Amino acid sequence: MLKQICISFAFPMFALAQALYAFEKPMVEPTIFGKGIISGGDFDSHPAFTPDGRAIYFVRSAPNFSFWTIFVSRFENGHWTSPELAPFSGQYSDADPFITADGKQFYFLSKRPVNGRAKMDNDIWVMNKTETGWSEPRHLDAPVNSDGDEWYPTLTRDGTIYFGSDRAGGHGKTDLYRARLVDGKYVTAENLGEPLSTTADEYEPFVAPDESFLVFMAAGRSDSLGRGDLYVSYRRGEKWSEPQNLGKKINSSGTEYSPKISPDGKYFFWSSTRGLTDAPLEERLDTAAMLEKFRSAGNGLGDIYQIDLSELHLPGKVGK
Repeated sequence: MLKQICISFAFPMFALAQALYAFEKPMVEPTIFGKGIISGGDFDSHPAFTPDGRAIYFVRSAPNFSFWTIFVSRFENGHWTSPELAPFSGQYSDADPFITADGKQFYFLSKRPVNGRAKMDNDIWVMNKTETGWSEPRHLDAPVNSDGDEWYPTLTRDGTIYFGSDRAGGHGKTDLYRARLVDGKYVTAENLGEPLSTTADEYEPFVAPDESFLVFMAAGRSDSLGRGDLYVSYRRGEKWSEPQNLGKKINSSGTEYSPKISPDGKYFFWSSTRGLTDAPLEERLDTAAMLEKFRSAGNGLGDIYQIDLSELHLPGKVGK
């Protein structure tokens, strides 16, 4: 278990009219979210809720993860609707949605053209909330974007943006960075440095609104349980603590990624490729049952999971 540290901060709270993603009983084990609707037989990952919890944007990818799109599902009449392509996605590879706590901005990464010129690397884009939906995507220029790939933008209360990047000059192939917002503009992107950025690959950072802790995805660390694990690090002044592996309850022999906390501050969400293994099944299945298992959530392609945030023992009051 991770050591619990009492640092008080609050996520924005909204009155959710219905349960949405909440459960009456404690959720102490990883549970597939939206099974059969949001997490199905496809490669589903990277959830991002609107602040009221009534819409979820997520990534649905090609089975080999070669092309990504952003889908949206809404909570209506007591259930999540059948997901549809988000209006801004479907032509270019788009992924890693993040909606700010006030609901006014939507960040994501994309390989769409910049100023009419084709892009082969992933850049971060942003949209503003409008009366009718979201504005046209706007490309973030340097110092946030670079000639390399950028991944998984998340923001703090003061607008600081955290992200992963394989730009030149890092400690490994991909490192963790942040860029602070000063007078409405992002200043120099800082590599977070050791012990967060190492010779291993660190990709996807979720930062607490007050920067008190950071949960991130990494591959190739010596204590990894699978192909990619989730870790937590706590901020100590201007330094970060040695990252701790979130353990076997969260991490598996597959790949874990896209850490998020629900808008009400009660649940931890992430994505995982855990699923079918080479172990025998409890009983022999017939043709129909086996095909159903191969084509359903839990088949190992990728699903969205949730668990009570308290099971992670992260610092402080998360919520009210």
